[in-house]
Amino acid sequence: MEFTEDGIEAGLETVMVQEADAGARADVFLAAQLGVSRSNMQKLLDEGRVKRGDKVLKANYKVRAGEVITVDIPEPEPIEAVPEDIPLDIIYEDDDVVVLNKARGMVVHPAPGNYTGTLVNALLYHCKNLSGINSAIRPGIVHRLDKDTSGIMIVAKNDAAHIALSQQIQSKTAQRTYLAVVRGNIKTDSGTIETQIARDKNDRKKMAVVKEGGRDAVTDYEVLERFGKYTLVRCKLRTGRTHQIRVHMEYLGYPLVGDPKYSPMKTPFAIKGQALHSHTLEFTHPRTGERMKFEAPLPEDMHKIITRLHNGQF
Repeated sequence: MEFTEDGIEAGLETVMVQEADAGARADVFLAAQLGVSRSNMQKLLDEGRVKRGDKVLKANYKVRAGEVITVDIPEPEPIEAVPEDIPLDIIYEDDDVVVLNKARGMVVHPAPGNYTGTLVNALLYHCKNLSGINSAIRPGIVHRLDKDTSGIMIVAKNDAAHIALSQQIQSKTAQRTYLAVVRGNIKTDSGTIETQIARDKNDRKKMAVVKEGGRDAVTDYEVLERFGKYTLVRCKLRTGRTHQIRVHMEYLGYPLVGDPKYSPMKTPFAIKGQALHSHTLEFTHPRTGERMKFEAPLPEDMHKIITRLHNGQF
């Protein structure tokens, strides 16, 4: 699936009209339900991509309770990434892989609204070759980090490496750990969060824990240090769902400090985005078979937060 300009996945979306929404205009109702702009929804309606059964709906159609409406969200227009001279924090590199420390605030690959300044733009300038499995806008990208999550990533420089690394991620032989600062005092020293995760029905730009109809998501966590109102925790992913750690910690009742999407509260700390850092990555080298482990040091903003917590400055 690709993400559209509004941040939702391309494909067929199904929406049921509730009693409280009866009588609303189709463009207004669907824009709110899917988290897209009204102008973009009107465009989809004009293109005949919105239906109730076989009937194509117009923008001014008044929805009725109990109706099931389908919206066919198209793939975004193809774009091509261009090389840009952007500094990269390279931890390790050879002919097959690049292991790097992504800065907080850097988008991984171009998308509508972020055509330049991404990690891919920087990689294209830095590397002569990148794997082409993920198309012209995501060359070499085996896995992603959210824009405001910092830390370690691995990039494939050829297709054979890409396939091997992807298989390791799928089979869980490639292992990743994250460090996070969360709100609240986690009572247990460690635990496992096992739920289903799906797109939030009320805000399509967010993910949510659901009882059914989602994808299995499993996160192990371990408390490293408690500070009363805050906790430093290590998380290990068993699955790799969108926003998984952010959603799971919020579900547990301990949202990440600074998270603008899942914990939009004022924070006493200077951080732009969630206090989440991809700390370690362990994998088997796709060519040599050597088991390798790398670590990305904490970024300055999280280091300062932890220092303040140690000093009781919160």
